[in-house]
Amino acid sequence: MRSLPSIIHLDMDAFFAAVEQAAKPSLRGKPVIVGGLGGRGVVSTASYEARKFGVHSAMPMAQARRLCPNAAFLAGRFEAYRRASGLVMGLLRELSPLVQPLSLDEAFVDLEAGPYGPVLAEAEHGTGERLLVALAEDLRADIVERTGLTASVGVAGSKLMAKIASEQAKPDGLVLIEPGQERAVLGPMPVRALPGIGPATEQVLRRAGLNTVAELAEAGEAELVQLLGKAHGVGVHAMSIGLDDRPVVADQDAKSVSVEDTFEVDLADRDRVLREVEALAQRCVRRLRGAGRSGRTVVLKVRRFDFSTLTRSETLRGPTDDEAVVVETARRLASQVDITGGVRLLGVGVAQLADYTQEDLFAQAVREEAAAEAAAGTEAGAGAEEEPEPAEEQVVPVRRWLPGQDVRHAEHGPGWVQGSGVGRVTVRFETPWSGPGRVRTFRIDDPALEPARPLPLRPGWPGGEEGDEAEGVGEGPGEG
Repeated sequence: MRSLPSIIHLDMDAFFAAVEQAAKPSLRGKPVIVGGLGGRGVVSTASYEARKFGVHSAMPMAQARRLCPNAAFLAGRFEAYRRASGLVMGLLRELSPLVQPLSLDEAFVDLEAGPYGPVLAEAEHGTGERLLVALAEDLRADIVERTGLTASVGVAGSKLMAKIASEQAKPDGLVLIEPGQERAVLGPMPVRALPGIGPATEQVLRRAGLNTVAELAEAGEAELVQLLGKAHGVGVHAMSIGLDDRPVVADQDAKSVSVEDTFEVDLADRDRVLREVEALAQRCVRRLRGAGRSGRTVVLKVRRFDFSTLTRSETLRGPTDDEAVVVETARRLASQVDITGGVRLLGVGVAQLADYTQEDLFAQAVREEAAAEAAAGTEAGAGAEEEPEPAEEQVVPVRRWLPGQDVRHAEHGPGWVQGSGVGRVTVRFETPWSGPGRVRTFRIDDPALEPARPLPLRPGWPGGEEGDEAEGVGEGPGEG
């Protein structure tokens, strides 16, 4: 454990929604909800203005619309989020080579390993703490200058306490927890505040009368081992008394992203199992996208009533973070599993991770193949004696415009889609550095209107069309 709080945890505030507000002046200060817009879509991120109405991440989008009907509901623009994340992570790496990203909007940084390490090693305790606070404040100011986004920062002597501190700092704040104050800070918190304690573990602890972190500490290691098993019990007890010596690991390369659920009552109904697998696959894709990754292999994990565990996997033709592809693959794997006797745990994961996606091309190929097979079946079933029909003109597919999508008009310039329907698309023409722009409506097939790449959030900074030209970034595969 460190005597100086030299580990920081940075967490961007409502990241996806904040990027949308920074990119779209007309949405600043208004409720913004980003996520899947279909009938079964869920909320990825809600702005703080939307959270006042009770909207939160992982909520069904239909429920979010009921709670906050006047919000701007936008599809995700993951290329824009990755680019904003790249700017922020670059600022962190100026402070230290030991930066451990957890997702696009979250990371740990070890300041002792950076250029200020020697100064911190020689400084008196009070002077060192003031320097650490100054570094954290400068970091937050630099993020605002380069991106227009705000971040919350926790400063502490361990990763556990730095994470706790950043949660206390939200939104747009800074909290320092001095080494030695860990138990005082953790004690009143609910057990779920500790990493690794999910709903199932919480229920086990609650049945034992353990509801707060202080009660975990008082229970002792032996009782927690008896309740949770050796490895988990020892770890939970150490965290409950504020002990955490995990190092900050730079460029940690995860081999897979996965989620799983344990059920209080074993599932024996096939339809229920498939529904649960679909929900898990959707959660897995959200985590995958949040980490800015894609994957090539979909993995299903099943633990049966007798605690036997099996896995099934399928490798795709290319990396993807397309929800429809992952859900379809996971359901197909689940349909092949024998669930006789019941299932107590299900998990869905994506492995063989990559830093880019081919989901647009891959998903499109899947749809085209299905359409081609259907067309072939129709032709095969046609009567051989029928007269050949005259050749028809090639039908141009109708373009689909998603709310929030970046576009460019030959006459009016850059803008974004507010909505579309009944053969029309409505566009607001504004840039991140302009004032609120004017709204115009076009035919959905207007040849002057084209999809565009995101603009930089600040003029002159990389992260958009202008920055790409300066840095020589090519088009490459789609990023989603």
